[in-house]
Amino acid sequence: MRSTREVLESHLAYRSAGDLEADLARNYADDVVLLSWGEGVRHGKDGVRRLAGILGCYVEAGTYTYDRLVVDDAYGMLHWRAQDGRTHVRAGADSYVVRDGVIVAQTIAYAVDRAG
Repeated sequence: MRSTREVLESHLAYRSAGDLEADLARNYADDVVLLSWGEGVRHGKDGVRRLAGILGCYVEAGTYTYDRLVVDDAYGMLHWRAQDGRTHVRAGADSYVVRDGVIVAQTIAYAVDRAG
């Protein structure tokens, strides 16, 4: 069984490579619960696709900087940021719950700045 750190590092590697579908197949539970300030509650892999699509409107895969990953038992928290052209995502913070080697819950929060 993969540890929480192994699952989350795999998740970040797939996202850095821009491979959402491989990330979903390897790292997410089918019934994952997602909580997002902008979109409220979403469920399942289609919910992940929707939220990833919204974020993808601001910045492309591969433009992210993962500043710190903190893990304790089944829980993880990631601080991240991204820059793409005239868009800057600052202070991104995601938290995760991992059970049985997959992400079963995730919260997503970030702030977007766009240059004039």
